[in-house]
Amino acid sequence: MNMPLVATVLTTLVIVAICVLVHYEGLRALSRWVTLDILPARGRIVTIIFGLILLHAAEIWIFAAGYFWLESATNYADFLHLGYRNELAERPMTLFDHGYYSAVVYTTLGFGDIVPVGAIRFLTGTEAVTGLGLITWSASFVFIEMQRYWGRD
Repeated sequence: MNMPLVATVLTTLVIVAICVLVHYEGLRALSRWVTLDILPARGRIVTIIFGLILLHAAEIWIFAAGYFWLESATNYADFLHLGYRNELAERPMTLFDHGYYSAVVYTTLGFGDIVPVGAIRFLTGTEAVTGLGLITWSASFVFIEMQRYWGRD
């Protein structure tokens, strides 16, 4: 049995489930908050946008923690990363390196300065699809809320 792949697939499933639940609950909380009539319409839209930025940042860090765990605790992951002047970096990746990598993958930018090696590629591909789905979900949410509140000030 390929233990690195099994561990990566199980970790990926848990992380995706957590991120979807966090996103759902975050959207519910934002929706409830803006309907309290505490803020003017413009304030509601701005609150939604900042709330979504924080929500996506939290989800990026959840994925980053998964990368960090798979690489550090299990040794089932490895990354090649280019340092200054495109030379292969000799230092191990830090949690912040994993956070940067996660943000690049989540937003589907794919700079290519950090490359996953081995089973961790499954988590990377799944994060890109998940990030695309959650960002699209957020865009739909903003569209609906803007229809509700836009131009009411």
